[in-house]
Amino acid sequence: MLDATRLRTPCLFDKIVSADEAATLITDGMNVGVSGFTPSGYPKKTTLALAKAIKAGKKCRINIWSGASVGPEIEETLAEVGGISGRMPYYAASNKTLSRQINTGSVTYIDQHLSHFAQQIDYGFYGDVDVAIVEAAAINADGSIVLGSGIGNTPMLVKHAKKIIVEVNTSIPLTLEGMHDIYICSKPPERTEIPIYHVGDRIGSPYVSCGLDRITCIVESDIVDHVRNLSAPDDTSKKIAANLIDFLEHEQRHGRLPQQMLPLQSGVGSIANAVLMGLAESKFENLTMYSEILQDSVFKLIKCGKVTQASGCAFTPSPTVWEMYKEDPELYRNRIVLRPLDISNNPEVIRRLGVISMNTPLEFDIYGQANSTHVMGNRMMNGIGGSGDYMRNGYLTIFSTPSTAKGGNISSVVPMVSHADHTEHDTMVFITEQGVADIRGLSPLKGEMAAHAYEYQTDIEKGKRTVIGVNKFADNKAVKTNDVITADLSVAERQIARVNEMKAHRDQHAVDASLKALKEAANGEANLMPYLIDAVKTYATLGEICGVLREVFGEYQQGGNLF
Repeated sequence: MLDATRLRTPCLFDKIVSADEAATLITDGMNVGVSGFTPSGYPKKTTLALAKAIKAGKKCRINIWSGASVGPEIEETLAEVGGISGRMPYYAASNKTLSRQINTGSVTYIDQHLSHFAQQIDYGFYGDVDVAIVEAAAINADGSIVLGSGIGNTPMLVKHAKKIIVEVNTSIPLTLEGMHDIYICSKPPERTEIPIYHVGDRIGSPYVSCGLDRITCIVESDIVDHVRNLSAPDDTSKKIAANLIDFLEHEQRHGRLPQQMLPLQSGVGSIANAVLMGLAESKFENLTMYSEILQDSVFKLIKCGKVTQASGCAFTPSPTVWEMYKEDPELYRNRIVLRPLDISNNPEVIRRLGVISMNTPLEFDIYGQANSTHVMGNRMMNGIGGSGDYMRNGYLTIFSTPSTAKGGNISSVVPMVSHADHTEHDTMVFITEQGVADIRGLSPLKGEMAAHAYEYQTDIEKGKRTVIGVNKFADNKAVKTNDVITADLSVAERQIARVNEMKAHRDQHAVDASLKALKEAANGEANLMPYLIDAVKTYATLGEICGVLREVFGEYQQGGNLF
């Protein structure tokens, strides 16, 4: 039940409506901004009510603007009823229906560097913010808003929104109040420097400025953020963390890093979380973080005394994090500063503080390029997020990932990435469980990764590395060579005649039906093998089958150039 601790002036109680009533404010074609960052601090009840109304017959497809990915109550629920027309500036593959619709083109997705989006809203590049839906812990007497665990682009969305729906969530601890530092940059040419000189500097207000008259309605909520605990570090992640620590210590010994470690940034996900957690066993003390998202490991490092100050756009409100937070709210409130996304990811501040950027790619290549977004170059896994903001501006930039994926069946280190989000101009260091590749000051073809491949082959040739059947236990008997075989062109003519004869006697209706079923399956998420077998049984040719798949998936085009 909402009370005076949440709504801090009597007139706010007159604005309370049901989620169904609030959802009527959202109509077809609107740009709808939502609060939060990742599944942290995002609204839930209004979008659930909107999805219910669409399912009941309401015609409504909207463009969703946010800080980053949000929870299933927005992305998945609305996608399932066809309620999303466009999405900016980020999404993650965890919301499967939206992922499928983006990859088939039924939802228009514009991927952006996260530090850019708020200022481009401010410049009016994308049109009006018709409605902003904001999850809040409380609303002050002057109408300013107390946020929860995630800020994202909320301040800018509120600044420009024509209508504002505030979901006051009673599950958010009021002890979070004071953790936020809300600052909005002026537009050029009046823009000045962002006066952050240390990780913990506070330069703005604890609240999002709004005003009582601008709040259209209030919805009561108690739904917690949809977040699970991250997986525990495995042996591979621990080896990556050990290699990272060795590398940082090496840089200190050679005078390229100060003895008091520079601020750290860490990307999203279990691997990044596990690698960062490895710092608990390091010699480094009094660590600071200037990052985008603060995951479980940051709270653990604060608790054990390794991290003394952390700045971010949001923290991941997993069950583990909430348990630690509730044990000692004052500890975390004094150590953590939450900022708007365009401040947490701002290139100016990242460069001034000398942030050491650590992110996880899908794959990287021997030329120093990294792919953070696309599987096989054409299927978007997730947006680029803030990795570009940090990797282009960090004092030292590190990509870390296991050397293989899918149980060791796929290599994460490839000859050339299928899609390049980060070219060799943006990358410095790559770390896997196998070791460290430092490519600073090296040309692509003479880079450390290429050198490692050369070194590996040289070791084999010199006998320093044993490869069974190559330089040990090989059969060295002379191999008898045959005369050069010349192809008989008449074979091709006979084969073409056989195919034409087969086509003349097959059931063409059955062939067409099997190929149509294969195409429909390829456009969805089904296992294609049964459909391929059915097509073969009707005597569909390999060329016909490949033609259908080519229509759905397209044809791979090499995106890069060899040097």
